[in-house]
Amino acid sequence: MSRADRLITDCRLATMAEGGSAYGAIEDGALLVRDGRIVWAGARGDLPAHEAATIDRLGGRWVTPGLVDCHTHLVFGGDRSGEFEQRLGGATYEEIARAGGGIVSSVAATRAASEDALHASAVARLAGLKATGVTTVEIKSGYGLDQDSELKMLRVARRIGREAGVRVRTSYLGLHAVPPEWKTDRGRYVDLAVDQILPAAHAEGLVDAVDAYCEPIAFSTEEVARLFDRAKALGLPVKLHADQLSDGGGAALAARYGALSADHVEHTNAAGVQAMAAAGVVAVLLPGAWLMLRETVLPPIDPFRRHGVAMAVATDCNPGTSPVASMTAAINLACVQFRLTPEEALAGATRIAARALGLEAEVGTLEAGKAADLAVWDIERPAELAYWLGKPLLAKRMVAGVWDV
Repeated sequence: MSRADRLITDCRLATMAEGGSAYGAIEDGALLVRDGRIVWAGARGDLPAHEAATIDRLGGRWVTPGLVDCHTHLVFGGDRSGEFEQRLGGATYEEIARAGGGIVSSVAATRAASEDALHASAVARLAGLKATGVTTVEIKSGYGLDQDSELKMLRVARRIGREAGVRVRTSYLGLHAVPPEWKTDRGRYVDLAVDQILPAAHAEGLVDAVDAYCEPIAFSTEEVARLFDRAKALGLPVKLHADQLSDGGGAALAARYGALSADHVEHTNAAGVQAMAAAGVVAVLLPGAWLMLRETVLPPIDPFRRHGVAMAVATDCNPGTSPVASMTAAINLACVQFRLTPEEALAGATRIAARALGLEAEVGTLEAGKAADLAVWDIERPAELAYWLGKPLLAKRMVAGVWDV
């Protein structure tokens, strides 16, 4: 007879495991949890003999894996609502960036903010993600762009992971923009970001992955390759903001380095899609940014499907181009704008998003051996998670076997 801390029963499971029914659905399901992990998941009628210290009856609610937001810029100072007004007035994102706005305006506010202030504002934004079922979140640096400020951001991200009831994966995004003080000598800034800031952040244990922004308004493939070479030398996985505003070869570069993911990818060409497929690179779709920038070029969804490129969905929560703090909103937008099916979008926010963070063995499905990270929903069918826009649907969350409403 097996022992468990908790039996979760009287529920319907969307396990999101591959190879079975739609959503991996089990209509009358149960879960056994011990020491923060799932030790059994299946139909209640097949429940093995067990002793459970606590029994949770969920009244027929649906249970999914906790959602995984695999691309955010959650930690930053200030906001850019003024730029939002400018874009509504006709200014483009590139025009605002070249005039000194965009990312560099967030840099000034982030540098000026204390760690406590950055933590408080990030936790306030995180509340929206948690209320929409998120139990794992990726947080990037990239609004500091000097050593002290980049490490400050990453320390805040680590603190959030310790204190805020979510799992956190950090990404060093030193090649996000050229800071104002290096505008006339970008090569020196690349040297600093690659040779000094990244090793310092890694030495302090603050980096889980390395990211970059590969665009004509940001950094070239050659500059990004230098960063990725250093990341690989340090044993760190890489990911990339790729082909968002133009076809700059970002997806192919990500594939060449075996990246966890290539993100945005609206302008990725056929060769880039095939390279991603061959290398197993996840395409992270960011429909919030696509909406806010009023883009018209869609990611190559059908080519991704044909070539077997896995598609994740994330909020891209950031102050300039995607002030989205709702994971279910991102799921809805992925369906409405990009024509993902509700099952594809939910897989993209669970199983595939976990893969985009290198966490597929830990989270993303309801299977024995995975962390007991769950979201419990007041819905009648899983498609409602893609259908409703703005309606509260979450009943409660569990992280590592502990309920957190």
